[in-house]
Amino acid sequence: MRELKSQRLHIGVFGKTNVGKSSVINKITNQDVSIVSDIAGTTTDVVEKAMELLPVGAVNFLDTAGINDISELGTERIEKTMKVINRTDIAVIVCDYNGLDKFELDLIDKFNSLNIPFIILINKTDICPIELKKLEEIGEYCKNFITTSATNDDELIYKFKNTLISMLPEDFVNPPKIAGDLVEEQSTVILVIPIDKQAPKGRLILPQVQVIRDLLDSNCQVLCVKETELKAALDNLKNPPSLVITDSQAFRAVNEIVPDNIPLTSFSILFARLKGDLGAFISGAKAIDSLKDGDKVLILESCTHHAIEDDIGKVKIPNLLRKKTGKNLIIENYSGHDFPNILQYKLIVHCGACMTNRREILSRIIRANQANVPITNYGITISYCLGILDRAVKIFK
Repeated sequence: MRELKSQRLHIGVFGKTNVGKSSVINKITNQDVSIVSDIAGTTTDVVEKAMELLPVGAVNFLDTAGINDISELGTERIEKTMKVINRTDIAVIVCDYNGLDKFELDLIDKFNSLNIPFIILINKTDICPIELKKLEEIGEYCKNFITTSATNDDELIYKFKNTLISMLPEDFVNPPKIAGDLVEEQSTVILVIPIDKQAPKGRLILPQVQVIRDLLDSNCQVLCVKETELKAALDNLKNPPSLVITDSQAFRAVNEIVPDNIPLTSFSILFARLKGDLGAFISGAKAIDSLKDGDKVLILESCTHHAIEDDIGKVKIPNLLRKKTGKNLIIENYSGHDFPNILQYKLIVHCGACMTNRREILSRIIRANQANVPITNYGITISYCLGILDRAVKIFK
């Protein structure tokens, strides 16, 4: 089974046109992933390549258009390139023997502002060796630099791997648990999974599957029930469960059924911790009480899907927010990897982020903080509006 895309290490490759970004990726992957040409602007859209880069593991390379593209579609291409930064775990800046100029320095500033580690790869040294002065300048900005030639340096892949290994994020080297660290081995955990209009026919949704696997890997006993069968399941157990995890949409009903002495949380809150910053999301939810008539709220989803009747992002959460605040709020929805202009909003409510990587969510949190816009997520918003947030996050303290 292939590693989920959201769990792969995303390596973004950036640089000016014709510095050899695509050639570098093709050399490292030992495949013709990207088209190589002497014509500037050959790479237009972002090219993705998922692979096993041993001994690193599952990675996803992102080959981008040149950041100095002056072609007719250059502005659009550069915009797409800059959007990729938000889901880049480790960046690679490719330059040539000319060293760094404004374009690379702007990238460095961007990576530093988002806490994204980066490598500088100096390509085409077979054509002309880089001057010592330029090499020293690169060393001032980045200790992790490589001099190479993608054309004839057979050691490039080993140089790259060794540098990459030294920079791997801790959560990639030692992936965190979703829920298994919250309970002891042999514990019984109940998962409440509504089978409603939003449940896909014949299968479970990804977060539910991931939590089940995580708990099984942690040697727990997992019991899956619908909310209508929860009381019977609790009554049938000899001992109470160590934890109940519910779909956020059933939070109200489940909270009334589960005794106060049994810990309770939701899938979305688990993913708020796994994919983002739980503390930041909890803090962001407190801004709900400060919303006023006419304030704009952004419902932000990381994937696109067909909205159905009673959709959680388009119907249920807006209704909860309006009922909780009693205000005439302007609520807008946005989905996908793009990140809109957020300065007009008083609150951002993010989805559970099961379909994207943690780096993208952390980047969004950083950008929200920089814009002084509170950000929270679905599960935390629902539990806050229902007055059960303290209970829902108690197990994490």
